[in-house]
Parts: sequence; C-alpha cells; structure tokens
Amino acid sequence: MITLSIQQREQQFANLVRAYRKKHVGKGPEKIKVTFQNNWAIAHMSGSLSPVEHFMIQNENGRDMIRQARTQMIKELYNQIPPTDMEELVGAKFEKLFTDIHVEDDEVISIFVFDQPIDEQLKTNCI
Repeated sequence: MITLSIQQREQQFANLVRAYRKKHVGKGPEKIKVTFQNNWAIAHMSGSLSPVEHFMIQNENGRDMIRQARTQMIKELYNQIPPTDMEELVGAKFEKLFTDIHVEDDEVISIFVFDQPIDEQLKTNCI
C-alpha cells in the first residue's frame, strides 16, 4: 500500500482539474495550486485562456462573454458531469463548485465543495 502526503494528493487533484478542463473545455490551466481545507478543495489557476479568448478580451463584450463562459458554464458542466475521479481521490462526494475569473490577469479561483471534510480524512487514510 502506498501512502501519499497531503501535498502529493493536492498535486494529484490539480492534475485531475487540468485533465477535466482540458477534456471538457478544450484547454486546461498552465499552473494550478490546490489546497485542501475542511470540505473544500481550493484551486488557484493561471493560464487558462486560449489564444482566441485572449483576443476576445480586448473589448468589454468579449470580456463579459469569457467571464460568463468561465464561471456559469463551468459550474453547469461540473453539475452535468460530476468529477468522479476527484471524489475517489478525496473520498467524498462532490456537491458544488464556486468559481470566479479575473479575465485580464487570466487567473481563476475555484472552490470544490464536498459533502464531508477531506483534509483530516486525507491525513489519516492511505491509498
């Protein structure tokens, strides 16, 4: 049996976020830092926007469309296609996603909410 540290599991979670977004959105973020806190997995991401989206943010309408797509539509996506591999990693059921983007800086904060605390559970469980 292999024991993984919290940091290793946070990195695995980051890899799962990147893979999920790449599969369902077309481009995953270049950098992701994940922190587990109680029943949250908090992900700070940068480098998520595609070249076309960078072009679109040059005007207000484009920024609004990107903000809508990268917040509301992403939340709907996670509701329609739950991240079961993330659930398996943390040993809890995904409940909802809170997310926001700072379009001009290409930074995203996403908070994945699970049905039970994941930080203490991960300290005591092994894979």
